[in-house]
Amino acid sequence: MAELTNLYDALVDEICDLYSAEKQLVKALPKMAKAASSDDLREAIEHHLEETENQIGRLEQIFDLLDEKPRAKHCAGIAGIIEEGADVLKQDTEDSVLDACIIAAAQRAEHYEMAAYGTVAAWAEALDLPAVAQLLRDTLDEEKAADKMLTELAESGITAAAEAGAEELADEDGDEEDQTDDEDAPAAKASGRKSSTGR
Repeated sequence: MAELTNLYDALVDEICDLYSAEKQLVKALPKMAKAASSDDLREAIEHHLEETENQIGRLEQIFDLLDEKPRAKHCAGIAGIIEEGADVLKQDTEDSVLDACIIAAAQRAEHYEMAAYGTVAAWAEALDLPAVAQLLRDTLDEEKAADKMLTELAESGITAAAEAGAEELADEDGDEEDQTDDEDAPAAKASGRKSSTGR
């Protein structure tokens, strides 16, 4: 890790971290879109993928403004969030439940980025780098809009559908248990009669 002797060094370090984060997300988002069963969710993720590619371009503009060579410093935070999301995609579950989990994973990434972009934008302003701050705030606004869209999708019915699917599975499990109990009942009665006769 580079030595951070002042706020400017910290700013550049965080920009390198965000550069890594966005590049990782460009690879991860298509997998999430492909796994989504909701057309609206898939379109929202694909739209944000385009935004993410543009955000990488903005970061490269920032490197240029700072007279720094574009470079990525591995972002372990977003890597962990992506890994958790990838684990969700491997689950054998109802489509609606998977969509709800995809939204949750995507929002974790959005909230991570919102925190990071908000911080570095404030640092850029403190360092009197208005052009850099504006580019960062442009991306921050997109991240907030993407997060809001995901929330609206969840509230529009995906979460309710997932809940209904879970209740349906629970009812099916309950019916199977009741059927098993009914099948066992005659045997239990017979066993009880044997016991009462002492044989």
